[in-house]
This record gives sequence, structure tokens and C-alpha cells, in this order.
Amino acid sequence: IIVPDMSRSSVAEMVNGIAVEAKKYDYSLILYVLKDKYADETEMMQEVVASQADGILYMNDEINEEQYKTLNLIQDEYGVPVVLANTVYPYDSSLTTVSIDYYQAAYEVTKKLIDEGRKNIFMLTTARKYMVNDLKEAGYQKAIEEANLQMNIFRTSGDITVNTIHFNELLKAKGHLIDGVIAVRDSIAVSFINLAIEKGKKIPEDISVFGFQNTKYASLSRPKLSCVDIPIIDIGVKAMYLLKKEIDGQYIEEKFNELPHNIILRQTTK
Repeated sequence: IIVPDMSRSSVAEMVNGIAVEAKKYDYSLILYVLKDKYADETEMMQEVVASQADGILYMNDEINEEQYKTLNLIQDEYGVPVVLANTVYPYDSSLTTVSIDYYQAAYEVTKKLIDEGRKNIFMLTTARKYMVNDLKEAGYQKAIEEANLQMNIFRTSGDITVNTIHFNELLKAKGHLIDGVIAVRDSIAVSFINLAIEKGKKIPEDISVFGFQNTKYASLSRPKLSCVDIPIIDIGVKAMYLLKKEIDGQYIEEKFNELPHNIILRQTTK
């Protein structure tokens, strides 16, 4: 299992789902964490192939064209099946993928804020490029353009020590305008909410906020966070199930497996 960072709640939940399914097949799991360990992904991939792994579950959502080519090479040349779990490369379908429709999910929550009457909706996304976040931005953009509103994409970090500084600057500059927020991660949404409340903003009276994942942060925040519910554990289970089929040489007809998402309305939206 290749993950970007185990500090993310969603990553830990998905690994739990994978572990439950892997136990059915008596498989052992080897976890590779990219953050702080490997100089680059090529070094890590060489180690994975050398370990004679039966298959790879790839969860790095920073995937790019070069990484996708490398994964295809490992699968085609070395015979090690690869399944993308909650990681999407929308420009090719040669690798089996399990995810949700991030584009549609972002479109739906943006529409919900518009239907609330929100006119200045900001998307809080990451400065680092994640393919799933690109899809969220595209869904947000579609809904905003349909409503003839202004796009406001604000890039920050998932690190609270960094995004708190960024949100402080954002609220100083545009706090009087912001009436809706969609954050690409629950943790980013909660970080924004905490600072906005400190600045005297009422949630959701002044600003409605949606998160994206429905991790433990959503129910622990006060007020409780409305968000897109991604079936993280189910994605892990499905990805492991499909990887086992590929290891056994079974044909997988549908390469892109899209699981349903839900929108959970709590206290940060009306």
C-alpha cells in the first residue's frame, strides 16, 4: 500500500478498510509512506518491485503523468497489478481505479450554497497539486458559472500552522464579502471555521461551510461540519477486492469503479 502521509484521517480509515478485506485472502500488508522517507517516488517503486509484492494499492493523490506511466510500466513489464484507491488520473483508464465522482460532488455542494442564497462562495484548496482537488475545482467552477457568480479559489496548505496564517490574511482582506466556503478537506474547513469565529463571524448565519470527506473532524467540530461523505472504508475494501481479482488473473470489465457519495448536512449550513 503506497500512501502519501499517514497523518491524514482519511488515509488511516482507508487502510483499515483494506486490512479488513485483505484478511479474507490471508494477505500481509506492507505500508510505504512517501512523506519524509523517500527522496523521490522512483526510489520507493524500485524497493516495492524488489520486494516481490503480489500487487500494489496506490493512494497517492498527487499522481501526475510521469507517476502514472511508472505504475503502468510496473504492471505491464513486471507483472505486478496496480489499483488506484481514492486516487484519480482522469486522462487515462488503463489502471483499475476506485473513487467517487469528485467533480459531481463539488458541483452539488456548490449548488446547495447557491440555493441558500450565497453570492461570494470561496473554494479553499491546496497550493500543492492534487488531481482530485483539480476535479473538485472544476465542479465548483461549473456551478459558479451557471449562476453567473464570481469564482474565488483560495490556495493554502493542509498544515494548520500554515493555513491559519493564510486564513487570517483572507479574512482581513475579504471577510466582509465571504458568505460561503467549500474546503477540499474537513481539516481545512475546521481550521477556517475556528478562525472565522474568533474574528466574530457566525457560522452559518454569516458564512456557510462545507467540508469534503466526512472524517472524524466533521463531527468533532463545533458547530458540526456539513460535508461530502466519501465512503473511505468502502473504497479501501473495493480496491483490495479488485486487486485480488487482478492478482488471480481475472478480467475486470469496468476499469473505473465509481462509488456513490452523500452530502451530510449538519450545523455549518442552513
